[in-house]
Amino acid sequence: MPFEPVQSEKLSAAVVRQIEQLILRGILRPGDRLPSERELAERMGVSRPSLRDAIADLQDRGLLDSRPGSGVFVAEVLGSAFSEALTKLFSQHEEAVFDYLAFRRDMEGLTAERAAKLGSDTDLKVIDAIFAKMETAHGKRASADEAELDAAFHMAIIEASHNVIMLHMMRSMYDLLKQGVFYNRQVMFRNKSIRTVLLDQHRAINTALQARDPAAARDAVNAHLDFVEVALADQLKAEKNEAIAQQRYQHEVSR
Repeated sequence: MPFEPVQSEKLSAAVVRQIEQLILRGILRPGDRLPSERELAERMGVSRPSLRDAIADLQDRGLLDSRPGSGVFVAEVLGSAFSEALTKLFSQHEEAVFDYLAFRRDMEGLTAERAAKLGSDTDLKVIDAIFAKMETAHGKRASADEAELDAAFHMAIIEASHNVIMLHMMRSMYDLLKQGVFYNRQVMFRNKSIRTVLLDQHRAINTALQARDPAAARDAVNAHLDFVEVALADQLKAEKNEAIAQQRYQHEVSR
């Protein structure tokens, strides 16, 4: 018969499992500092020796880093999907920008559908709260803040889809976006008319999610990223035209 004796679990193993789940679900993020040993042991209701055993196990497996004099941190292993060489290659080729947007359109359309169906009421409150901050930043003309909130808004939707593989993969993609590898979001947000359109598009996404309408959420994401693609193409074309115009001007004044 396929039965085995039930064994009580070591406290350190329970601690390991809880921290693993927090990392896997994206609640603890790379670079996050854990509370002090004393505080963490009290919060988890375990002895400090049990906690030390758990931390040592997680460190051995590369999930946590101990920094002397600073504390224990979540290791920077989850967001490293792309090598430095590949990241540099992306930044040097225009086609990567549009491939990136196509990938986002496919993946984020799916995550928006999942978030509308599977996201908890609290997940949707988080998304709504971030959108409210976007509206405030828009009113203050804080384009840099608005650009940062744009990324946070999309990541909140991905988190609300409750697929941990998708979460960590897309977090890697957004890390590159924040670095300006694919395009500079702040450049787009400097244009007042584009900022207003983008805000309206995010409002449409949020409205569909709050209504728990998966099809409308996906359509709103697609419409948003279609617009971003066209806006970026226009921006890149304008930059090329300006470069040519500068060459003509330099040639003219040197004659």
